[in-house]
Amino acid sequence: MNFCSQCGQNVRFAIPEGDDRPRFLCDDCGTIHYQNPRIVAGTLAISGNKVLLCRRAIAPRKGYWTLPAGFMENAETTVEAAARETREEACADVDIHDLYTMINLPHIDQVFMIFRADLKGSFEAGPESLEVALFDEHEVPWDELAFPTIERTLQHFFLDRENAHYPLHISDITPEDRERYFGSA
Repeated sequence: MNFCSQCGQNVRFAIPEGDDRPRFLCDDCGTIHYQNPRIVAGTLAISGNKVLLCRRAIAPRKGYWTLPAGFMENAETTVEAAARETREEACADVDIHDLYTMINLPHIDQVFMIFRADLKGSFEAGPESLEVALFDEHEVPWDELAFPTIERTLQHFFLDRENAHYPLHISDITPEDRERYFGSA
């Protein structure tokens, strides 16, 4: 950020008085510009023993498989965002149950919130997907998953499915986890 969105003057990056983190500050009008993490909401849509995956048609990780998920919009709940993303990416309707994984990615300012859901009816590739398909555990293209959050969610699901018990899983993805997944860039 170079300029204040309130008055157009230059901003500086510093710790405001009484705060503990650097923020963009406008010395002219006094505005403190807070920046917050982005929430990614989506579904682990299930049909029988299979999960719905989408092959990405957009960057990043175009051509890799993911759960239907994306950035939450203003004026919607996390459940609404998860359902909307599933409709957009897989043209699918779902019955959403509960929050299943919440994965923090503080190094890229994101929080992933994936809800368990039952797939209702048909599905097809939306504009952000090259294709969509249902996969059982042995069919999942594990080496072609787009993000470590997706792999972690699927691993939890297939383990939890054995006991038919689906607790909330909260975890973090660190820069080291990301490097192991993507390699050093």
